[in-house]
Amino acid sequence: MNPYTVYAYIYSLNRGKMQSDEMDEITILEEKEDYEKGRYYIANYKGVKCTAILNGFNGCFYADDVYGRIEG
Repeated sequence: MNPYTVYAYIYSLNRGKMQSDEMDEITILEEKEDYEKGRYYIANYKGVKCTAILNGFNGCFYADDVYGRIEG
């Protein structure tokens, strides 16, 4: 899979807000499938490698750069 760039809702930008329109670019690095988690993505947001999901209902990506950080 070739990396690609998309706009996503970023957890650290929207922290503590019920609704927010703050989005930024992330780079999707790879797609993963897990029995418990389902389909998720490994993304890069400003040098932070983290998990992201794609909401199938609204077509938006959500990146978790706080609790979904991937070290290494």
